[in-house]
Amino acid sequence: MRLSFEVLFWEKIMKLKLLAATTAIALTGAVAQANTLVYCSEGSPEGFDPALYTAGTTFDASSHPIYNRLLEFETGTTNVVPGLAESVEASDDGLEYTFKLRQGVKFHSNDAFTPTRDFNADDVIFTFMRQKDENHPYHQVSGGTWEYFQGMGMPDLVESIEKIDDYTVKFTLSKPEAPFVANMAMDFASIVSAEYAAAMMEAGTPEKLNTAPIGTGPFSFVAYQKDAVIRYAANDAYWKDPAQVENLIFAITPDASVRYQKLKAGECHVMPYPNPADIQAMKDDPDINMLEQEGLNVGYLAYNTTMAPFDNPKVRKALNMAIDKQAIIDVVFQGSGQVAKNPIPPTMWGYNDAIVDDPYDPEAAKAMLEAEGVSDLSMKIWAMPVQRPYNPNARRMAELIQADFAKIGVGVEIVSYEWGEYLSRSKELNRDGAVLLGWTGDNGDPDNFLAVLLGCDGVEASNRAQWCHQPFEDLILKAKQSTDQAERTKLYEEAQVVFKEQAPWATIAHSVVYMPMSNKVQGYKVHPLGGHIFYGVSVE
Repeated sequence: MRLSFEVLFWEKIMKLKLLAATTAIALTGAVAQANTLVYCSEGSPEGFDPALYTAGTTFDASSHPIYNRLLEFETGTTNVVPGLAESVEASDDGLEYTFKLRQGVKFHSNDAFTPTRDFNADDVIFTFMRQKDENHPYHQVSGGTWEYFQGMGMPDLVESIEKIDDYTVKFTLSKPEAPFVANMAMDFASIVSAEYAAAMMEAGTPEKLNTAPIGTGPFSFVAYQKDAVIRYAANDAYWKDPAQVENLIFAITPDASVRYQKLKAGECHVMPYPNPADIQAMKDDPDINMLEQEGLNVGYLAYNTTMAPFDNPKVRKALNMAIDKQAIIDVVFQGSGQVAKNPIPPTMWGYNDAIVDDPYDPEAAKAMLEAEGVSDLSMKIWAMPVQRPYNPNARRMAELIQADFAKIGVGVEIVSYEWGEYLSRSKELNRDGAVLLGWTGDNGDPDNFLAVLLGCDGVEASNRAQWCHQPFEDLILKAKQSTDQAERTKLYEEAQVVFKEQAPWATIAHSVVYMPMSNKVQGYKVHPLGGHIFYGVSVE
């Protein structure tokens, strides 16, 4: 039987009928070329091999323009559609998935590599086995973190990946996994070239998979000037319709006010993460088209639950009660967010609206700390150096929490690091302090929040609270294996009750996503999974 790509859950498994030279570009003056789209991105990518990372900034620069996946999310929706696989067939017991691969798909080339063959099963095997097999020659290349693959428990879940023939691959799982199909459309599953990897290993430069990427996507990588600009060119041999712009430029511009000025001056066509204070002016500007959508996201403060006194849930609850979240919404989000009480957004199925949030009560928080024998507590709060919809100003948010904690006698030092270092250091088991972070959903499934961010497999990776709590773990593992969405919903609702009792995070906010762009831009869609995707976008 075949899986319908319009349905993410097994109870509706059914047969699927499928629809079956680059040039260096200079940014000169205020006006870009008509065949060029300039995106004022908010930060620098950590690298260009998306399997190694979890940051949206990195995915925007890598998996979206450069790569494809076996399955993909239709832009603007969470619908799973065919990608490099034309179809997938699931066994009755949900343990085997057989992918029929698309033929005639070309990889990009660069100065160091020209492919001699089309995409085939070898590339699929390589892409996933380098993440799974600790003895694989590429397992430790470029740090070998494989944060999603590890955090989702895939080393144990995926028992084997078998090449049936050049265009057929079978995945065998150790247990049923309801989100598996949607997970295969995620950024970490971007398909890389096994032939390119072998050539770079032989040349002694295996890290080029991460620094000089080769994919099958709509744009090929041209050049990257660190912290300044990334250049791409349309892939003329793309297996779908070609991109509608010849050149794509990411002009890296960390300051939101500068991005706004560049947008007004015509130096960029699209910018993300505007300052909340600028949104109304952007809406009033006839030259700017402001798109907006409820975000599938959550912003949070993650305690390190392995370190005293944050290993005590009563201490964590006390700190949560000291945070004036409405003040954060008013000051930091300026009307573009809402207080979060759960670790998943209210727009997602499985959300438990019956949960009662911790009250803002500094006096009760102070008394609770005293009852737990905690006094003269000092801690660090980590403030993100980049903007996100779920946290448009982490420094300001940290300052507000710092003032709140001072009212209950807790001293706070605010620290920050360059974004890549921030992400790397914040996942260390012995990390000091509490980290401001957030998440935008990858696949429309609650598992992507509850398991990836809070499950035991994510400790020292995507689980920044380092929280492994067996009652919670049992619930989310059971939910993964169910084929009944109603049962899964009930289990996720119970898991949110446990989360609220244990308080590994202070849940802060869910936000609206705003995307300002020149009114010359046509075809752009706000993607619910947070990515900025320029395939299918044109500039008048």
